Amino acid sequence: MSTTLQVSQQIMWNRLISVVEEQALTLIRTAFCTSVREAGDLSAGVFDASGRMVAQAVTGTPGHVNTMAETVFHFIDQFGDTMVPGDVFVTNDPWLATGHLHDFTVVTPVFREGRRIGFFASTAHVVDIGGRGFGPDGRELYEEGLLIPPLRMFKAGVVNQDLVDILTNNVRESDQVVGDFFSLSVCNDTGRKRLLEMLDEFSLPDIEELATFIFAHSERATREKLAALPAGEYRYRMPLDGYDAPVELAVTLSCGGETLNADFTGTSAQSGFGINVPLTYTKAYACYGLKCALAPSIPNNWASLRPFTVSAPDDCILNAQRPAPVAARHVLGHLVPDLVLGALRQACPTLPPAEGASALWNLQISARPTHGTGVGREILMFNSGGSGARPTLDGLNATAFPSGVMTMPVEVTESVGPLVIWRKELRPDSGGAGRQRGGLGQTIELSAREGYALTFNAMFERVEHPARGHNGGRNGGIGVVALDDGTRLRAKGRQAIPTGRRLILHLPGGGGYGAPQDRPAASVARDVEAGYVSELEARTSYPHAF
Repeated sequence: MSTTLQVSQQIMWNRLISVVEEQALTLIRTAFCTSVREAGDLSAGVFDASGRMVAQAVTGTPGHVNTMAETVFHFIDQFGDTMVPGDVFVTNDPWLATGHLHDFTVVTPVFREGRRIGFFASTAHVVDIGGRGFGPDGRELYEEGLLIPPLRMFKAGVVNQDLVDILTNNVRESDQVVGDFFSLSVCNDTGRKRLLEMLDEFSLPDIEELATFIFAHSERATREKLAALPAGEYRYRMPLDGYDAPVELAVTLSCGGETLNADFTGTSAQSGFGINVPLTYTKAYACYGLKCALAPSIPNNWASLRPFTVSAPDDCILNAQRPAPVAARHVLGHLVPDLVLGALRQACPTLPPAEGASALWNLQISARPTHGTGVGREILMFNSGGSGARPTLDGLNATAFPSGVMTMPVEVTESVGPLVIWRKELRPDSGGAGRQRGGLGQTIELSAREGYALTFNAMFERVEHPARGHNGGRNGGIGVVALDDGTRLRAKGRQAIPTGRRLILHLPGGGGYGAPQDRPAASVARDVEAGYVSELEARTSYPHAF
């Protein structure tokens, strides 16, 4: 390929990235739900005519992006040549899309001069989808809310009003949910318009030549990275809290040649509660964790994902089968990157970080008036513990890895429901000690405003099983769920906050990396001065610094 052509392709690639970024920003600007407009719990991307993901927006979560990479194929299989300009498709089927019912995936075909040349797709988490609400208590999928099979949301530009009416009458927060329903369509249409403008500007009939260029370079670069790994099988196991009983995740990474397979044989059986994970979500986070470690600079697309394969026994908790309950699939799904990175450490000892809190401490709150007046509200908060320490850097405090969602401001959360958040601060001593310290969790204290009662769905991990340190690093602090009078609450399931009491969450911290005695005394002093580590803990874990 000539240098001139390479430069031209690179310019068009940069332009394509700007198109999908504008697509994602349109969704954020128009979304109703705080989880989308504040936390960025979404994905956006462009696909070629055969449904292969060409580019994704940087804004978004791996669970949405990497599952969406496979969802478009399902719409093509079902609707194929019946698609016409103005069509928009939607589903929230957990096994075809993102793994649970609370995410809508919307797909819009792009036509140019009467010919279908590609697709835009986007995904967003909605605050409510009916049923039990967002939580792990369901015993089968049918309890967890409204399932929308792949359907036309718009047909030749005309909205499917029957679908909108069904949705409106089956969810608690219809204004927010229906608003987000249309926001997804609008953001795809923004991408469609910008892509057509780009094709006009560059006098191109479609994106096939550009996609071929991107795919060829991305796949070749990824395979080169995998070929450099030492051949072999590398195993790792991770004990976790589970719902009513502990569970264990297990993985074997098989390296050799230019591919890498993650096999989850040995993982605990499917649960009777809604912490099960469909394989599509397991695959999304396994690939993400491995790509972060091995090929972080290579664009994430259909071709760069091809060399990674995933397998798991049917009916294990990471390959749940219909109609298993899956509402809280993130609780275990977010721990898959730590799992595969733990195995990868045997092949690349100085590359992966220690284990982190990993799973978001999502808090779904139902606020109801106590005297029959006022309006009930469903409120969703995204909260993060600490990430694991890295081989040369401390872990990140209160940071959502691997999900990547952003912090939801206290003021915004209080504005959408009758809550008072009394405290939201870093939790000292929660990061595991080590040469590199684990990231800190946080402490959150909240209660109802006068005249309201609160119930909440707990979906919390790392309460019984902390994030483990690596290479001599110590474990991170475990999480705690309690009332302000000291009463301990369950880490999973629907519970009430008694009138006059406050809920206090102590989020877990990340594991440390390397022996604590190797931490420089100056770093220990800075931690104490910043309030990250108490003086008592510092003298206990780092006596050499005094």
